[in-house]
Amino acid sequence: MRTVRESALDVLRTRGMTTVFGNPGSTELPFLKRFPDDFRYVLGLQEAVVVGMADGYALASGTTALVNLHTGPGTGNAMGAILNARANRTPMVVTAGQQVRAMLTMEALLANPQPAQLPQPAVKWAYEPPRPADVPPALARAVQLAETPPHGPVYLSLPMDDFGATVTEEEDQAAQATAARRVEHATAPLPETVRALAGRVERARSAVLVVGDDVDASGAWESVVRLAERAGLPVWSAPASARVSFPHGHPLYRGELPPAIGPLSRALDGHDLVVVVGAQVFRYYPYVPGRYLPEGAELVLVTRDPEEAAKAPVGDAVVADPAATVQALAAHFPDREPYPATDRSVCAPQTVDGALPPGTALAAVAEGAPAETLWVNESPSNVPQFHEAARISTPGSYLFSAGGGLGFGAAAAVGAQLGAPHRPVVAVLGDGSVHYAVQALWTAAAYHVPVTFVVLSNARYAILQWFAQLEHAQGAPGLDIPGLDIAAIATGYGVRSFRAEGAGELTKLVRDATGQHEGPVLIDVPVTTELPSL
Repeated sequence: MRTVRESALDVLRTRGMTTVFGNPGSTELPFLKRFPDDFRYVLGLQEAVVVGMADGYALASGTTALVNLHTGPGTGNAMGAILNARANRTPMVVTAGQQVRAMLTMEALLANPQPAQLPQPAVKWAYEPPRPADVPPALARAVQLAETPPHGPVYLSLPMDDFGATVTEEEDQAAQATAARRVEHATAPLPETVRALAGRVERARSAVLVVGDDVDASGAWESVVRLAERAGLPVWSAPASARVSFPHGHPLYRGELPPAIGPLSRALDGHDLVVVVGAQVFRYYPYVPGRYLPEGAELVLVTRDPEEAAKAPVGDAVVADPAATVQALAAHFPDREPYPATDRSVCAPQTVDGALPPGTALAAVAEGAPAETLWVNESPSNVPQFHEAARISTPGSYLFSAGGGLGFGAAAAVGAQLGAPHRPVVAVLGDGSVHYAVQALWTAAAYHVPVTFVVLSNARYAILQWFAQLEHAQGAPGLDIPGLDIAAIATGYGVRSFRAEGAGELTKLVRDATGQHEGPVLIDVPVTTELPSL
């Protein structure tokens, strides 16, 4: 008879999940022993980094990521990153070792006493199999749940002595059959629903389209462009978008909506119908009260997430596949000539006291990066300047954390490069953000992952200084972070590091870094501080 470990590894092979992101502890060693040659283990030095790398890997590769954590303490360390993965709608199976079953009742050292409760509510499902033989089918079910829209992380607690137990031939075959199942998720809208929505767009005096992360994630990009062009709809990105879902160089594109109730409503003033595709209605923060919509305006949400439809504070909703719905909706409008791309050049100010303005720095980075770059952004105070400089106009080219917690960027960039090795990956990070996942630099160096890290250094949490103004909380401590030397730290982790003090030098460093495949490069860029505005 075969062991639980052998059966579980075959389940993972069947699902194509042979890359494991982990930080091992004693309770994980029975699973990892005699590690198979056809599997790849990617080591992170801290569990939040491990999950962040898996997050970026899954989003860049379009596959489900596999994570291996160390029982309760490892899960606790990873919780912020798991919350980000939940917000990012990332398909991910998180496994954690557990103490041997014989010592669970007494809660021996390293026992996780409430394994199904600890990761809640960050995961879609949390489970500890009741018998060793249930481990392989539990893995198979976990993958199915992670890949069911809305995608998200699931969690399995696996007692360490289960892997040496045996399964019968019938149990093994049943687990493999479960793993081999393929489930298609494509909920088509009713034809009458599409006709009714098309009629509302046609009758509207001034309709507008708002696109969110799920447009890019669900493959609805081209259909959304076709709908906008055929119906002549201006297009906004939903506030705090974690992906780019409409070409930013398109003449119909208007920018990203502000993430507060009153300002967002004012940005949509003049429109009487708001069609939202693949976005929450809406991702608000900070709280600035006002009307949810301009007076007299109506809203229709198209989403594949019934919970998203239920929690929207305003408007009607159609729960269906965004790509199928938008494609059907676009067919109700006559074809038009494609819109030509616009060319809006960025005016770059000069260096100020040895530091570049953020817009200047980001324009220099964008000039040096190849057209096929996959961008990862975690410089929250400079998001508008980033989008103005990068002008992303191809799907699957931008990752940002939808969860709002720092620590995603550096780790996700490493995972994204592993998941899409044919594309150059450039991570734009704040000097505050990078230190939430600084251990990711070691993984990049150890595995020769050719990520280009660009750190915008202004020695402060600028986004918090902005919030302090909005919330009348000036004088709060802990918003300045002097004395950091990220180039020296990166060098200590084995990453080649440079400091750029001019735009031309920065462009050259980015061009050189993205043109090589020898390993990671970090470029430290002193920048001035420009606080956002609503």
